[in-house]
Amino acid sequence: MGLAKGALESIVVRLVGEVSELNDKPGYKAVYFTVKDEKASLPCMMWMSRYQAAGVQLAVGALVEMTGRFSLYAAKGRMNFDVFSVTLAGEGQLRLQVANLARELEAMGLMAPERKRPLPAYPQVIGIVTSPRGSVIHDMLRTLRRRYPLAKVLFAGVPVDGPGAADAMVDGLAKVVFAGAEMVLLGRGGGSFEDLMPFNDRRLARTIAACPVPVVTGIGHETDTTIADMVSDVRASTPTAAAEAVAPAREETDG
Repeated sequence: MGLAKGALESIVVRLVGEVSELNDKPGYKAVYFTVKDEKASLPCMMWMSRYQAAGVQLAVGALVEMTGRFSLYAAKGRMNFDVFSVTLAGEGQLRLQVANLARELEAMGLMAPERKRPLPAYPQVIGIVTSPRGSVIHDMLRTLRRRYPLAKVLFAGVPVDGPGAADAMVDGLAKVVFAGAEMVLLGRGGGSFEDLMPFNDRRLARTIAACPVPVVTGIGHETDTTIADMVSDVRASTPTAAAEAVAPAREETDG
């Protein structure tokens, strides 16, 4: 066992994984965290002096790249990873930015349940802010026409990914509200975490929270949650579900 321990601990390796648990309480001499991938998880330890020198703020969900060596505790049959250096990898930096912004906006009360407004039961004018291309706008319009053909629809076609998309959505929200929308649908189809980053924009989030009419988001798929979803009045799992949420069923209006 001693030979195995010596051989294992003499090798410096590089690992990439997602932080799933984190304990970095002030006063501790080390930071303790767990990283995982699709198949396994690994407890890690990094001395506080190394952690502070790295200049990285770890958070649950961050993807990290580490160098270090394994430490084998033979008596307990347990193995840890002694971290020498750590950096955020791939989406890790973006996810950390989003997590920090979410905490900031939550502290401002923008995600408080009591701030969220009920939707009008029978809206006469519904605004839609999404891309003019792709299936999302067609799915939303089809759903509204099927369920609630009485409503007038105001549409602001905007880019929903890439540079400038968040500002364009802010302008689109303002346009449909100014034109008389009683509520607004904000949506886009699925995509990668990077694709959805415009919906994690501070200015867009504050615009949604300050909007004079309720905002319903339908962004990506059910597993995708953006900051825009967190501050909206209603978060739907998909764009089609968002359209269903604002439109009473036809039989309710036919009666």
